[in-house]
Amino acid sequence: MADLNELTETHLALARENENGRSAELVAHDGELRQSVIALADGVRLPAHNSPPAASIQVLTGSIRVELGEEMQGEFGAGELWILTHERHSVLALEECAFLLTTVTSVDKPSYS
Repeated sequence: MADLNELTETHLALARENENGRSAELVAHDGELRQSVIALADGVRLPAHNSPPAASIQVLTGSIRVELGEEMQGEFGAGELWILTHERHSVLALEECAFLLTTVTSVDKPSYS
């Protein structure tokens, strides 16, 4: 079982040391479900990327802003959970932060007869 508090501290320390200001680890993988702890140093941005079929972010510490192009989707702090839209987005660390990213990488669409 993953200890999120321990993982948060470990990856915040690694993000502080890393040249790119970030650190991440896949902590759960079950079929299409994946959960990763991601830590970012203050001001670091995850560049724009496509969203998987389903995803959520739970901020463990600090705060982030999710942006859709030039528009802000929302700002989230520790303890907040956000369901991501299916649009291309980026993530900005408003301060040193860590979050749990939960994704579903593929979804079978039901077939209707």
